[in-house]
Amino acid sequence: MKKILCFISETMADFEITLLFHKINTVGNQEIITVGYDTNPIVSESGLTYLADKPISEMLDATDIEALIIPGGPICPQGEELTQLIQKLDREKKLLAAICNGPQYLGRAGILGNHPFTTSNAQHKIKALNIPDPFPWKNYVDARVVQDQHIITAKGRGFVDFTFAVFDYLGTYTNKKSAQKRLYADIMART
Repeated sequence: MKKILCFISETMADFEITLLFHKINTVGNQEIITVGYDTNPIVSESGLTYLADKPISEMLDATDIEALIIPGGPICPQGEELTQLIQKLDREKKLLAAICNGPQYLGRAGILGNHPFTTSNAQHKIKALNIPDPFPWKNYVDARVVQDQHIITAKGRGFVDFTFAVFDYLGTYTNKKSAQKRLYADIMART
């Protein structure tokens, strides 16, 4: 079974991904693994506490990853292991889906220089933080969701649109119907 990774970090905007993972789990029946820089508890923007199933470093050699989902949260530093994981999955053309400020990680990994993207952030906000800007703004598109090949980005307010873009990419509902048809055909063949 292919794994769907979810990067979790302190003050992540967990509401942006809960619908997505609810349906990936219940409809898609795919294995979800939360990854973080370590496995210490983190507190999300909503105040809920999360634990990563595995540190990112343990997933760098994995060969059965189908996607990496990155929720939004504050602009923050990026660990080298996350950059390595993103670059590895990009080379393998695996789904990289990030919402709100989550595309910052794709930008720092050098992925967005070749793809149109969107984000909830703005140039003037990053400039006010007095930090290096992770975004190649020449590729920015002012849209709720932007998909280019295996890259899906979204503004935070587009979390439902983001969810359905990921479902479409992964075939979450298509695969469910196909599986139901195969099961029905198998049952009918036995009777």
